[in-house]
Amino acid sequence: YFLSLELAERETLHGVFLEVLGIGVMLTGMVASGKSELALELLARGHRLIADDAPEFARIAPDIISGSCPPLLQDFIEVRGLGLLNVRSMFGDTAIKRSKYLRLIIHLAHLDDESLAKMDRLTGSYSTRNILGLEIPLVTLPVAPGRNMAILMETAVRNYILRQAGYDASEDFVTRQRIAIEQSAEAAEEKD
Repeated sequence: YFLSLELAERETLHGVFLEVLGIGVMLTGMVASGKSELALELLARGHRLIADDAPEFARIAPDIISGSCPPLLQDFIEVRGLGLLNVRSMFGDTAIKRSKYLRLIIHLAHLDDESLAKMDRLTGSYSTRNILGLEIPLVTLPVAPGRNMAILMETAVRNYILRQAGYDASEDFVTRQRIAIEQSAEAAEEKD
């Protein structure tokens, strides 16, 4: 394990790496999109910070990418207007996680009306991003005033967990609609 970690291919990415509901989640977005503020909200809700701004990722197995924090940045988060904050001092030791496997990327995006209209309302905005040769699931969350991004991020992680277990809400919904249409058609035939 030690040798595979030491010899692993590495990449540093821009974003915030967190443990949310036990899942390693990379939060990405443009500069000043609210990543650090969202991370603070999630920390206040009991989730854990791994790295702010420049998490390091290493592919330690064919299907595993492990993320950690560079030693100089350990425990710190930078928030515009507040400056550099020590998460361990503010929230306690349990608010920090040393490393975690990367399982999901959530991208915060300011979308215009045209882009929002193109987004599939039934299935959402799911894609993948290639990190060190491995395709990682990616969810794009539109950022807008008044949206509770912490709730949306937790929900995206919960939905990811359900999808990993084989459940897809959009498929369930489509199946229910199909059954309702078939039953309605059968009822109409019986009346004739």
